[in-house]
Amino acid sequence: MAPDTPSAAAARTADVLVIGSGIAGCAAALAAARNDEEVLLVTKASEPEDASSDWAQGGIATTRGDPDSLKDDILEASANMADPEAVDVLVENAADAVRDVLIETLGVEFDTLGDEYDFTREAAHSEDRILHVDASTGQHVLRPFLSHLNEVDNVEILESTAALELLRHEGRVHGALLDTEPDGEPVFAGATILATGGIGDLYEQSTNPSGSTGDGIAMAFLAGAEVDDMEYVQFHPTAADVEDPFLLSEALRGEGALLRNDDGERFMPDYHPDAELAPRDVVARAVQDEIDATGGVTLDLDPLDEPFAELFPNLADRCADHGIDPDAGIPVAPCEHFLCGGVAVDGHGRTSLDRLYAAGECAHTGVHGANRLASTSLLEGLVWGLRAGQDAAGFDPEAIEYQRLQNSDPALPDRFAGEKFHRLTRVVSEELGLRRTSGGIDSARGVLRRLKGEVDAYTRTRTSRGLYQLRNATVVAILIANAAAENDESVGCHYLADETATAAESTPTATESD
Repeated sequence: MAPDTPSAAAARTADVLVIGSGIAGCAAALAAARNDEEVLLVTKASEPEDASSDWAQGGIATTRGDPDSLKDDILEASANMADPEAVDVLVENAADAVRDVLIETLGVEFDTLGDEYDFTREAAHSEDRILHVDASTGQHVLRPFLSHLNEVDNVEILESTAALELLRHEGRVHGALLDTEPDGEPVFAGATILATGGIGDLYEQSTNPSGSTGDGIAMAFLAGAEVDDMEYVQFHPTAADVEDPFLLSEALRGEGALLRNDDGERFMPDYHPDAELAPRDVVARAVQDEIDATGGVTLDLDPLDEPFAELFPNLADRCADHGIDPDAGIPVAPCEHFLCGGVAVDGHGRTSLDRLYAAGECAHTGVHGANRLASTSLLEGLVWGLRAGQDAAGFDPEAIEYQRLQNSDPALPDRFAGEKFHRLTRVVSEELGLRRTSGGIDSARGVLRRLKGEVDAYTRTRTSRGLYQLRNATVVAILIANAAAENDESVGCHYLADETATAAESTPTATESD
């Protein structure tokens, strides 16, 4: 590290620094605060809907007293690529975490039928086990969570603030540089927890909120932390096919809605025995196949037992806002939704760097394997956030020497980062999307490496948030491309169209084998 550092007295300190304000970050802050730690929660968000957790629709998976059944469903949906030990951590801690935090601490009023919870079912689940509030569960969890933390004396929330770099020395992370000063303001922390969410901004269309640029993954990787399974980018099969797509919860299909192509045919039984409730990767590719073959796909709501507007009033309002007539079927298309990989962590959220933790979508716990089971993201964020926050307690912050960032050149035109982002999202969407080819992956790697070189040249002398988000997005895109290039097998949501075609061509037909 360079010796250019302010005095320790002038720098901000925290026992635990949490970066990100979704359910994982909130859970981590709560657990650390319960251990009498002074917690600083830093977030780019200025309002709850800036966090992916606020956008979660379907609900949160529970075990309903049968953790083995949930484990089996997670493993099967993951294309049997999930880590069984990580899944054990999830299912064995699920009931206590949901009861303690969501029900007893936050008082979330999940939907009920009489005196019982109204558990619903989603794709690839073998039973009804999803706790939900209408189809807008995320906001009914996150907003009371943030309100609760605002009342906790030893938690400080710093909004509209981005972390630019991690402060690392000899394999240990000592906090982060924030963008509250031109050259970066240091926060020295006993432990640092990344909970920065997803990567939706890398794709032209995503169900994630704006600002999902993979910041935590990029910062951790650049600091030397290990990442894993970055090729597994999940696409949700049913986003409304409009200019500004929005998610249509799998709960609709769980309640009986059907997928039909533009010829009016129900097609999912031809693709998988579980039809509309097949794993997400299977349904997403099937929907795209039918769009390519017939021109479009709609979600038919006629089979619902109750009126759509009564079952899902929030989604009915979203449809009305976009001029969609649900009675005619809702046009749908696959849309980037979730990264199954991320910063490699253990069962307590510990990364390969000392005193650096990660939880939520930016973390790779091993739970999701090659494809995430519906409604496990909120649960994973809650469980690993709590475990990371508890494990991160007990370390004293230590001021270190660090390299100041440079902010010596004039600001770039506002359009600069936007133009570079457009170039990035175009190549990522075309070559690292729902279907991939080995040639396309190699082409993307070349484009992205050149783009990173251009971006690095500007970030050396400027510290604008837009530039750093662009740098982070470029780093994450390269990680996805490199991981995709190293995996020559189609599995889960990493689908190689040329590899699959080659395998099909090499399989003899019945006539040829006679």
